[in-house]
Amino acid sequence: MSSPMLPLGVESDSSFRSRLARELKALAARGVFLGGSSWKYPGWLGQIYTESRYATRGKFSRKKFEAECLAEYAEVFPAVGADFSFYTFPAPEQWAKLFHADPKLIFGLKAPEAVTVKRWPSHARYGARGGTGNEQFLDAGLMTSAFLEPLAPYLARVGVVMFEFGTFAKSDFAEPRGFIDDLDHFLSALPPAFRYGVEIRNPDYLVDDYFACLKANHVAHVFNAWSRMPTLREQMAHEAAYTTDFVAARALLRRGRQYEQAVNSFEPYEHVQDPNPEARQALAALGRRAELEKRIAYLFVNNRLEGNAPETILAVADLLTAD
Repeated sequence: MSSPMLPLGVESDSSFRSRLARELKALAARGVFLGGSSWKYPGWLGQIYTESRYATRGKFSRKKFEAECLAEYAEVFPAVGADFSFYTFPAPEQWAKLFHADPKLIFGLKAPEAVTVKRWPSHARYGARGGTGNEQFLDAGLMTSAFLEPLAPYLARVGVVMFEFGTFAKSDFAEPRGFIDDLDHFLSALPPAFRYGVEIRNPDYLVDDYFACLKANHVAHVFNAWSRMPTLREQMAHEAAYTTDFVAARALLRRGRQYEQAVNSFEPYEHVQDPNPEARQALAALGRRAELEKRIAYLFVNNRLEGNAPETILAVADLLTAD
């Protein structure tokens, strides 16, 4: 019996997956690494993941899927963002399991919030700490001993360690200079073997002194698409923003859209629901510039940007491979 024909212009899941894998492999060979900002999404079943691989007693097992799907992810993508490390200092056995899932996959790791939060948010997740100051903020010794030293055996697989800073209030830093001075002291004390990136959420911190601090420490500015930041294109227009021999970007949210809105609109992230051509073109332009200037590019895309990261990534890859 012949297979049913697909509507004109619509790819089968298998051809989508194979084309995505082929284009991403070719781009990685050129030094442009594209990947999702995480990977454990059942909404990608049938698109990236094969449901039968995660069956237990004939039924799909969410537990098996989350434990094993990274290996299948790596069959398609050359790089992945790891958000889980934002919430904890992973134990050595966690690192071992993560890096043994595939021998080639490159990781963009978020540093733990324990060193990037100046004041703990007043949120149920933080319990009694909520609203209090964080004594471990920008503690380079803690970051080194609890995160970087256990990670050292996998250095070759770590594309970039990213420090995400939430929006600082005026009560945290009256002026950008205060943060920049503290950041400079912190970055200069970190082991130089790793690549580092800094992601900020205060638009008024995008000043020459900030970029100069990063350049002096051989650290990248993480270009980020987020609800209250200038667009990727606007950040990319700062010539001083290209501070080291690689570039990094995280395409998270459309400007003006809140995280909760994106989750409610897009879950379970099966398809693109709100195309963002501006963000796609900006990511492609960043990859293009990196390649031209002989910099490595690490470009991570979140489901919450458009609704489905793999489709967004293929659209960016198409723009890059069309050059």
